[in-house]
Amino acid sequence: MDEEQKSILLKTSSRFPIPPGVKFSYGTAGFRADALVLESTVYRAGILAALRSIKTRSVIGLMITASHNKISDNGVKIADPSGGMLTQAWEPFADALANATDSDCLLQLIIEFAKEESILIDGHCRAEVLLGRDTRPSGESLLEAAKQGINSIVGSAAIDMGILTTPQLHWMVRARNKGMKASERDYFEQLSSSFRYLMNLVPGECKVKGTDYKLVVDGANGVGGEKLECLMNMLDGLVIEVRNTGKGGGILNEGVGADYVQKEKVVPQEFGSNDIGMRCASLDGDADRLVYFIVPSVSSNNIMLVDGDKMLSLFALFIKEQLSILYKGVDENNPYQARFGVVQTAYANGASTDFLKELGLEVVLTPTGVKFLHEKAVEYDIGIYFEANGHGTILFSDSFLCWLEKRQNELSSMSEGSEPQKAALRLLAVSKLVNQAVGDAFSGLLLAEAILQTLSWSINQWSELYQDLPSRQLKVKVMDRTAVVTANAETVVVKPPGIQEAINAETVKYPRGRSFIRPSGTEDVIRVYAEASTQEGADSLAHSVGKLVEQFLE
Repeated sequence: MDEEQKSILLKTSSRFPIPPGVKFSYGTAGFRADALVLESTVYRAGILAALRSIKTRSVIGLMITASHNKISDNGVKIADPSGGMLTQAWEPFADALANATDSDCLLQLIIEFAKEESILIDGHCRAEVLLGRDTRPSGESLLEAAKQGINSIVGSAAIDMGILTTPQLHWMVRARNKGMKASERDYFEQLSSSFRYLMNLVPGECKVKGTDYKLVVDGANGVGGEKLECLMNMLDGLVIEVRNTGKGGGILNEGVGADYVQKEKVVPQEFGSNDIGMRCASLDGDADRLVYFIVPSVSSNNIMLVDGDKMLSLFALFIKEQLSILYKGVDENNPYQARFGVVQTAYANGASTDFLKELGLEVVLTPTGVKFLHEKAVEYDIGIYFEANGHGTILFSDSFLCWLEKRQNELSSMSEGSEPQKAALRLLAVSKLVNQAVGDAFSGLLLAEAILQTLSWSINQWSELYQDLPSRQLKVKVMDRTAVVTANAETVVVKPPGIQEAINAETVKYPRGRSFIRPSGTEDVIRVYAEASTQEGADSLAHSVGKLVEQFLE
């Protein structure tokens, strides 16, 4: 690093002093905090993004959002060349960068890291970072801080893509690195054309027209509502009414949004008795989560929730069916045996896991966090992952898609219009519709709608795929959360000794009982999850296990 580069870093970083008494940590959601204390962190994230771009010789993304958090918060996350999350190997550097006490410490840290990673900062290696932000009022000034961070690395270009959903930015990064067109218009075109293709393959007797097939969507008063209105104009075969777009004075994530609906299990604002029996859906603040729901009656504010587990089950059922049709007539001596896997965490409702296993699917568990789920799903030819909160996607391997294209061409020449050919076309359309970088509420919504029409199902039939087991979650405050160490995707406690046996002894007392504990990633609490055949049983089991945590961690 030459003296000019050092001087630029010292000068620009002095404009963004670190706030006193605040410690930042880069997690699955990137950095998140009150927007008033984030400028220095976003500036430094800009530097990190530029270094990552030089290191990988690829386009990197930087998104300013706090997703489902309250409007006064904000955050920043980095998208890697694949469009996925920042590699975990760089997270310690992100933490160190964000918490460097002054400009001299920051500069030294960058010099040392660049040396370790063989990153040449000489102005000749170009960096390119795509920037996006959601609709939060604090986003504009934080975007400027990010630009200054990126531009403080000589030879770096910060390209402002405007106000976007988080999945849009991740999609753009992936597309750019694959040499594809990557504007917002291109994103909408890919989703709408893939959806149209799937809808054209819906059997004639299943097609529903007009307002009978209306979907009402809660936009969380965020960027998702605004962008869904743009996408709607490009869709055929689906009538969408968007509420809580943020234009009517509603506040982002306040009494609205997928996180609120999923956790509270009540109707969001602007929904009520006029929506009884309608298919309704809710996006979260940055549109990377989606849940469906039904307003069942006038007398109650409660809803019938169709969460991420049910979305996963619908998608898995559909893909399994298409694969079965596709393999009919394939040369048995030389078929491509696609590995199809479903990835969940221990928080997935046990009824959903049982349902998926009864379908004959391979189900694996990972530790909690999207980065672990995505990492595991990549190992399959077709890997589906979803969390109950509605965040997830479907990943297709390049080798499977290559075989599928070839198979579709063979079927087209031999038996145009046959069921196996339609199955191949459907799977190809799904691979283009789903966002293979990250979970995307828009692609999830369009896929769910296309599948419901293909199967000629109502939302009630979807909801009745299986009956969720009652569950309860608790938090137990402890002095030191690191005293609890887990294994087997957080389903078994290995420390402190004896606690797992005690949990097992409690669990067997309840029909269909299941319970696990895990340390929080952000605060000194131990999280308790319990399931049983009745709500009373789940509540009782959770409280019993909570008391065990208190006893063992005294």
